[in-house]
Parts: sequence; C-alpha cells; structure tokens
Amino acid sequence: MIESEERNDINPVCPHCNATLTRVFYRQVRSVFGKRYIYFCPYCHKVLGVSHRKGFWMG
Repeated sequence: MIESEERNDINPVCPHCNATLTRVFYRQVRSVFGKRYIYFCPYCHKVLGVSHRKGFWMG
C-alpha cells in the first residue's frame, strides 16, 4: 500500500516546463455527466490533469 503525507513545505513542479507551482489554473469543462475541471500550469498552460465530480444521481 502507498501512504500519503501532507507536505506544506514543498511546492510541486510542472512536469512539462519544470516551473515551481505555487498555484494551478483550472477551467470547467462542459459535460452532460456532472462537472469536470481541467487543471493546467499557469506558466506553460499545459494540462496537468482532469477531475470529475459525480452528480447526486450517479452515486
């Protein structure tokens, strides 16, 4: 099993441009199946990930 640990003394690094990330940009993506967000680097604007929040009817 992999453990997780909260670390507030370290900032993540963008895997594309190697910039230290102190903030992340996001935009909502239009979708029929709940709200989706796309997260991207504020420096190079490359995508870091996409999330999905389930609606109440999806469990």
